[in-house]
Amino acid sequence: MSSRQGSLAVIGGGVIGLSVAREAARAGWQVTLHDDGRKGPSWVAGGMLAPYSEAWPGEDDLLDLGIESLGLWRGGFIDEQVITARGSLTVAIDTADVGELRTMVGWLAGRGHTVAETANARDVEPLLAQNIRRGFTAPEELAVDNRAVLHVLTAECQALGVRREPAVSQVDDVSADQVVIANGVQASTLADLPVRPVKGEVLRLRRRPGAMPPPAHVIRARVRGRHVYLVPREDGVVVGATQYEHGHDTAPAVAGVRDLLDDACTVLPCLGEYEFAECAAGLRPMTEDNLPMVGRIDDRVLVAAGHGRSGFLLAPWTAKTIGELLDGGESPTAVDPRRFEKAHSQEAR
Repeated sequence: MSSRQGSLAVIGGGVIGLSVAREAARAGWQVTLHDDGRKGPSWVAGGMLAPYSEAWPGEDDLLDLGIESLGLWRGGFIDEQVITARGSLTVAIDTADVGELRTMVGWLAGRGHTVAETANARDVEPLLAQNIRRGFTAPEELAVDNRAVLHVLTAECQALGVRREPAVSQVDDVSADQVVIANGVQASTLADLPVRPVKGEVLRLRRRPGAMPPPAHVIRARVRGRHVYLVPREDGVVVGATQYEHGHDTAPAVAGVRDLLDDACTVLPCLGEYEFAECAAGLRPMTEDNLPMVGRIDDRVLVAAGHGRSGFLLAPWTAKTIGELLDGGESPTAVDPRRFEKAHSQEAR
């Protein structure tokens, strides 16, 4: 089937579903977006586009996908007005953190990705706590206002003629020629996909009159073994994020909120003067290997789910890849949704 013919149903209205719907509509598909209208994890997210800062040894494929997708963001995926920070700073709080930082830097360098180490992190962000010195910068990384991104994508989909319909409970409820499952953790119920929910609390702090301004860069750190990130916004800072498996519960927990506030103020003490504006929790759709599932599961149904903590980062790459698949292309092996079936089949032998 030509990419300029036929109808397409996209199930899921978060950043992945909206990006896929826009890409397909631009290619000439008659697109219907099925969504329940609730504010999901895309609304809660911090909006970091940070393949280097979030990298870890062993996650080579995820790093490569993230770098490619970051290039699409920087190449005009969306209006630059949604960008809230350019460049990120990862810092070490204590001796153990310095070791982890050096592990990351060494691994990235071994793969040909050089990040800039510094022994004077406060030269980059002067408002850091005085004991913080070691770190590295990743100048190519970005942060976006996640909610502004959703608004822009929604408006562009509407302008392209994308229809919106209620959510569906099974694929057979839609009659489109092709279907893309892109509804996060709910994908597991539509096609028996191995996606599990991982809860994450995120805070929004608003600058009060007289308080110091937000940082210029995204700041990432580990405090007492817990990872924390601070993402600038025009009016304050987004602080995140806890990570634990607790079913489908999205109620913020006191302990998680307390830890985030303590850790944020440990890294950037001036945040104690900010207003506590919002607390929310979302469910990251995680897979066994931390890689998304982007590909076909049969001649009619495709999947774009399981993006975990990288939904915003990988949205351009996912939309581009789904577009290529709709035009007859092949799914990249690393993210093929059927890879888990093959792995489990081999284990059973």
